Formats: sequence, C-alpha cells, structure tokens
Amino acid sequence: MIDTRAVLRHCPIFAGFPDDAIDEAAGHARVRRFEPDEVIYDKGTLQSSICVIAEGTVRISSVNAEGREAVLIIFDHGTWFGDTVFSPRTPRVYGARAHEAATIADLPGEYFRELMQRYPQCYPVVLDLLSQRLWAAMSMIEDDALRGTQARVGRRLLFLAQMHSGGYVRANAVTFRLTREHIANMMGMTRQGVHKVLKTFEAEGHITFTYGRVTVNDPVALEQHLLSLD
Repeated sequence: MIDTRAVLRHCPIFAGFPDDAIDEAAGHARVRRFEPDEVIYDKGTLQSSICVIAEGTVRISSVNAEGREAVLIIFDHGTWFGDTVFSPRTPRVYGARAHEAATIADLPGEYFRELMQRYPQCYPVVLDLLSQRLWAAMSMIEDDALRGTQARVGRRLLFLAQMHSGGYVRANAVTFRLTREHIANMMGMTRQGVHKVLKTFEAEGHITFTYGRVTVNDPVALEQHLLSLD
C-alpha cells in the first residue's frame, strides 16, 4: 500500500508546505496505477491536476496523427508533473504515459492552488522549481540550436541521468529504461543517426546499453567529456 503522505512529503514541490498542509493534501489525493505505455492524460486536455510519481517512471510526450511520438522527458519516482496546474483552462501541450508500471498520486488543480493561497510560505519553493523547469527547457532549445549531434545526445543522456539521481550529477552509475527509438524521438533524429552517436559513447566507456535500458557509467566523467565538445 502506498503511503500517500510520505509520497507528498518527499516530493520537492511540497517541500515548502508545513506538515498540517501535507496531512490535509494526503486526504485529498487520488492514487492511480498504470501499466507500461498506458495513457495518464492526453495532449490538449483541459483537466488540471498536479501529479506525483509514487512508483515507476513517466514519460512526457506528444503523439501526432500518424502515431509518431516525440518524447520531451522521462520522470522518475518522487518527481511531480502537470505544469498546467499553474495555468488553469490552458490545454496541455504534452501528454503523459507510464514509461514503466507507475503509481501516481494526484491532486485537483483547483484544490492545490487554494492550498498554496492558504500556505503562502510555499511560494519560494514552488517558484524556484518552476524556474528550474524553465531553465531546463531553455537549455534544450540552446542545445538544439547551437550544438552538434554528439553534444546534443550526450547532454540529453546526462540530463536524464541527473533526473534519475535526484537532480544531481554524481559519479555513481545510473540505469534507466530507454531505447534508441526513445532517444531518436527526443532529439528529432533517425534511429540510424542516433545509433552512430551512441556507439561512439559506448566505445568511449560513457554508456552501456542492454535490452531496453541504458546505463550512464559515470555522469561526472560524461559531463567533463561534453564540456570538451563545446
């Protein structure tokens, strides 16, 4: 059984709330379970809720009319998603699917916004996290505009490793579910083009691929290598 209170208490977006607010929010949270690739919400929907990943991983993506998926990011457990909670009545730009089997605790957007108003001490934390999301998005745009293919792919792998390590770049190996097709969809590249870059990183010892999973062997070393490519 999921301890909803513990899930919310350890999620960064709730770090600025006092314990009594967490207790109240846990009573309003809905816990849902999803199988791999099951839709959590679709692009363009207007429902507003904030979601916390209690177990598993979630990918944020968009699927076109032909069924081609463009992956923005993959979030690990303990992370929150559903940024439209801060912009009610705004259609979701991306959809969300369970990447692996996932358990989600979600709160209605209207309730979460009202909770923030009653506990304004949360605002510095919430604003800082939103700023970090904006910085990450701007960095990806910069990568796509200014960097070569190897640097772009390497920096995206580093970013994913960072997301799976609590937001930090550490020397410990990080493994997560990711296929070459997922990376190609993230980068807007062909699988053949991505495969060539990944083989280079594998030969240099920065990553290891097994079936459906990738290991960034030493994120710190990969970060230093990427700096040499700039």
